[in-house]
Amino acid sequence: MRYKSLIIVATLLLLSFSRSTAQKVTKEPLVFIQMTDTQFGFFENDQKFSKETENFEKAVAAANQLRPAFVIITGDLVNLMGDPAQIAEYKRIAAKLDPSIKLYSLPGNHDVANKPTPEILAAYRKEFGADYYTFRKGDLFAIVVNSGLISDASGAKEESEKQYRWLQSAFKKAKKSGCKSIVVFQHHPFFLENPDEKDQYFNIKIPIRKKYLQLYKENGVSHIFAGHLHRNSFGKDGEMEMVTTGPVGRPLGKDPSGFRIVTVRNGNIEHKYYGLDEMKTVVNPPKQ
Repeated sequence: MRYKSLIIVATLLLLSFSRSTAQKVTKEPLVFIQMTDTQFGFFENDQKFSKETENFEKAVAAANQLRPAFVIITGDLVNLMGDPAQIAEYKRIAAKLDPSIKLYSLPGNHDVANKPTPEILAAYRKEFGADYYTFRKGDLFAIVVNSGLISDASGAKEESEKQYRWLQSAFKKAKKSGCKSIVVFQHHPFFLENPDEKDQYFNIKIPIRKKYLQLYKENGVSHIFAGHLHRNSFGKDGEMEMVTTGPVGRPLGKDPSGFRIVTVRNGNIEHKYYGLDEMKTVVNPPKQ
């Protein structure tokens, strides 16, 4: 694992100096960063968000030095839905990301509630933009999903059905694109370790889970990247990997605040989680 980590670090350092030039000469791997659960206000019950500010600024500064192809934040951008101060602070720090690094985001349950409604979704879209969409980077086709419309659609059934139809068309588009990898980004993990595990707060209920997992597998998804759990967890459904990533914000387990670095090479995907305090070593590795 240490050898693989060094390969990832070496690749990132190479990209930070000569990504665009190198890609013209030889096909370099695609590297991106998944952040999740910045969740401004969670550390101190919405009284203040100084620790979230510190953590997110560290994460953005590290991304600026590592220079990935893009950064994606998989939900729970803030802790108190619609709070102007929390939203403003999230946006202020997000704007520090180098403009050459594309930033993507999606809603979590703290952004659109555990049971979204059309009104809540409209407010989110006004503040942050689309809540589901696709994008293409190199050989990677990414599908970004609002999992709030999957976890509990009872408050916005028409919106949920609309997203499902869109998802079917997005998979058709992905298949026709000639990409080597199809991945999905969403906030809620379908499962934490086993696709047949019991229902709980941090996964999606079994009947809905099975429906979507089947859809994803039939359409060639290799990885699903999620957050919500505030710690790391991994599982597989056949060859499809469910990757649940720890938070930039407040952890709820042994894993420290941090983010995941993902390398895509010839259709193969490798990833590793780094704590924020490890970033100095990653950005400036010790001399051998």
